[in-house]
Formats: sequence, structure tokens, C-alpha cells
Amino acid sequence: MPSDTVSSTLSRSHTTVGRVRALLIVLAALVAAILVPGSAFAEEATPAPTSDSMVSWGARPADTLQGSGRPNFNYELPAGGTLSDALIVTNHGDETLELDVYAADGYLTADGTLDILPGGESSVELGEWIVLETDHVTLASGQSAQVPFEVVLPDDIQPGDYAAGIVASMRVEAADGVTTERRLGSRVLLRVQGDLLPSLGVTDVVVDYSGTLNPFQAGSATVSYTLVNTGNARLAPGATVAVGGPFGLGAVSVVDPGVPELLPGSSIVRVVQVDGVLPTGLVTGTVTADAEIVERTGSAAGPLPAVSTASGSATTWGVPWTLLVVLVLLIGLIVWAAVARRRRKVAHQREIDEAVAAALGERTVGDFVGGPDAAPAAPAPEPGVSEPVTETTALDHQRV
Repeated sequence: MPSDTVSSTLSRSHTTVGRVRALLIVLAALVAAILVPGSAFAEEATPAPTSDSMVSWGARPADTLQGSGRPNFNYELPAGGTLSDALIVTNHGDETLELDVYAADGYLTADGTLDILPGGESSVELGEWIVLETDHVTLASGQSAQVPFEVVLPDDIQPGDYAAGIVASMRVEAADGVTTERRLGSRVLLRVQGDLLPSLGVTDVVVDYSGTLNPFQAGSATVSYTLVNTGNARLAPGATVAVGGPFGLGAVSVVDPGVPELLPGSSIVRVVQVDGVLPTGLVTGTVTADAEIVERTGSAAGPLPAVSTASGSATTWGVPWTLLVVLVLLIGLIVWAAVARRRRKVAHQREIDEAVAAALGERTVGDFVGGPDAAPAAPAPEPGVSEPVTETTALDHQRV
């Protein structure tokens, strides 16, 4: 779960003319903003780094009837319930500090870190139900102040888990018109008594495959997915990502490490790389997620309900590019060979046709001279020899 110290930077435009002392405070605050991590909750509930010229303070739960030595505020109440507690703010710097104190609703950032709404933005849940005794403290160097507050729940509040934060904040204005807010504090976790209805979902699964130069060597797959808490309880989830071919051929599974806790209604996008995936043509990535309800320390509640397993999958092509190139070249070679063979066949047929046409042309000329059925021509008479008169010829003359 994200840690207990709030640490974030907000900016807005604002015109100002600072005095020399104010400018020194501004520069010191900017240095602190650079040196201190900007996430909403740091890993430990420690104050901001200090130096001779640095503005620094810390905030932690006070030792009260609610507990001592606590890393954060953690409560369990019925609907309409109330309780009293306090926050301690300490000035670790050399300058007197003017700090605003406020509570705000919590939410998860894109990387699963718990943050709270910016100052001035209205809360609608736990941040609204925390009533501070004061919203401003003035601290001399080394001085601490206790800020009492009450948690007052509505009568019609729904059961489940809620999150917020209480922070001590300082705004400084630079000569360039930029106002910087620096805030440190502690998170507040609340479980409202009643039926817990945990529910987990896996959505938006996307798988991409990357092959190697060797078309028969295993490649890697990148699987992204969204994990969603659709119930009313804070969940500690876990997920396993499996990638394989059709019917699970060559499936490889990995556990997604470091999945953060999820507040009710929150979601987070996860990306997992799976190595050793065979190029089986089609590659399917399957995400299977389970979770447990986060148990409160010292809770008197009975066994917590189980969380149903959720899953999602997606499919993509798992063919290495080198094999695709080889296949394209092979297909191109086959097509080229077929076209070349057809062209040769057409050219050869054309030569045959031309030869046949030429032969038929010569024979046609001979037919026009005598014809194929013409009788052989009579031999010409020899010179000086008259044609003999036949009987038929004489009869023909008499008929005339």
C-alpha cells in the first residue's frame, strides 16, 4: 500500500511582488520540492530533508486514545459513527512557518500510488467527513503543534472502504508569478461496517508479439491489461499472465510482480513482458487475477468474504518477420517462374503457328494455278506435225 507521507506539488499562475525575505523562502521551498520525491505518499513517514537554508516540516498521527506510534490513521466505524483524533505537525527548519491544514479525498495515481485531491478541490467522501479544529498553524523553528479533528459519518453511508489524507501545506509565490504548494501529511483509511462485497475485473487486454531473426526461435510477448476494483472493499490483488499458441501450445506463464492495492472504484494499467514464446502463428495472452480483502489490524470482524477470480484474454499474430519475408520471397519466386514458363510456352506456340501459316500459304498458291483436281495438261504438239483428225472431230464438223 502507498506510504503515509503526502508529498506533491501543485502550480497555478498568480502575479506578485515578493520582498527579499519572501524570495529566500521561495527559493528554499523550490529546492525542497526538487530534492523530495513528488509522489503523493513517500515510502516512510519521515519529514522532508533539511539543511541550513531549507524549509522543512513533518506530519504524523498524534498519540491519542485511538493509538500510539501509528504509521497512519486507520478506523472502523458504523454508519453515523464519530470519533476524535489528532495530527501533529513539526517545524524542522530554521524559519517560522505558516501552514494550512486540510483533509481531502484519496485516489490512486496511474502507478498505483495513493494521493489526495489538490487544495481547493471539493471532497465528496471521507475528506468531507473529517472536521478539523483549525485549518492553520504558525510554528517557530523546532516547534510542534497538535491539530485535533473529528470523523463524523453520515447516517446513510454505504458499507465499505474509504481513503483520504490530512496534510499541512505551505504556498509560496515566486517573482515570476508561479505559486507552489508543498504539502506533507498522513493518510486516513476508514472501513464502514456492513456487508463487504468484493469484486475484481480484468479489462482492455492487449498482446503484442516480437519475433527474432531466427524464424524458428522463441520470441517475446508484451501484455497490457487494466485491473479494476468494482467492489466496495480495499483489495490486495495478484495476477498471472500466460501466453501461448492455439489450444495452449507452448504456453509460458509469469507472475505480475508488485501489483498495488486497489481502492474501491479504482483501476490501474499493468504491462508485463513474457519471454520464450514460440511463433505458433496465432498467440493468445490470458490474464488471470485474484485478490484478498485487506484486513484491518485489530479488527473484531469475522472471516472476510472471498474474492472471485477474474480473467481476460486477447489474440494476435505470432509469426516472425523474417519468416514472413522468406514466404513473400518464395511466393514471388513461384509466381515469377509460372509467368516466365507461360511466356515461353506462348512464344513457342507463336513460332509453331507462324511456321504452319507459312507452309499453308505456299500450298495455296499452287492450288490457284491448276487446282487440286485438274487433269494433266496435254503435251504440246511437235513443230511441223499436224494434229490428227479423229472421228469425233469429223462428226462435229458435219453437225455444224
